[in-house]
Amino acid sequence: MNSRIIALWRTSLVLGLCLGLWACAAAPGGAASEQPLMAGITEPTDAQRRAQIRLELAAAFLENNQPAVALEEINRAVQADPNLAAAHNLRGLVLMQLNEFALAEQSLQQALRLAPRDGDSWHNLGWLQCQQGRFGEAMQSFARALQAPNYPALPRSWMAQGICQARAGQSAEAVQSLARSFELDPGNPITLYNLALLLHQRQDSERARFYLRRLNNSEFANAESLWLGVKIENRLQNREAAQQLGRQLQRRFPDSRQANAYERGAFDE
Repeated sequence: MNSRIIALWRTSLVLGLCLGLWACAAAPGGAASEQPLMAGITEPTDAQRRAQIRLELAAAFLENNQPAVALEEINRAVQADPNLAAAHNLRGLVLMQLNEFALAEQSLQQALRLAPRDGDSWHNLGWLQCQQGRFGEAMQSFARALQAPNYPALPRSWMAQGICQARAGQSAEAVQSLARSFELDPGNPITLYNLALLLHQRQDSERARFYLRRLNNSEFANAESLWLGVKIENRLQNREAAQQLGRQLQRRFPDSRQANAYERGAFDE
């Protein structure tokens, strides 16, 4: 799993949402990339080599939470090789992080003009559309990502689609998408949490407990997941399990909002 996802999960889980941009959006360069450079037909030119180096630098800066610097490197990559679809995809990702959604969409559309079957670009476009509330378009983009040939990130796109469907009020469909993501990647903490949350909200707390226990028994348990576990066990009238999770919440995250809510018995928050 991407280390960025893990770091975000540990520090800033947000109820029902992706945990920051990198949880649901993707940097380019996977097996589904359709770059001419990857096709092995011709040797890359000097300009293409420079563009790839700039792109690698940009990805490193973005991983280090320096989107503005990453954007400068991407622009240099595009100047060196305007036909490098991965550069336009990554520029779209960075611009999303900078809340420049119109420019981000332009970059992603350009990436898709250059590589129309690239799953990463379709995924990122879907996530951008979801953030703007364009749910119908987002579902079409996620479908294109999931249908992309040799696309290696199916669990991530099923997860993002499920979270987007939950935002759109399509909870039954969201459960199906997240369950599919779980089948393909059973250890993803974002999938586990969101699937448990949705099932609990749908009054299916027994199933919710199955998924959340996997999370809370792992190294990725945090205040939000423990608090959801308390609420699930409380609804199922398993007081001992609820108290155990509550004590763990107070011990590990004593200053959290969730620990404060537990102390007040605010199980409906």
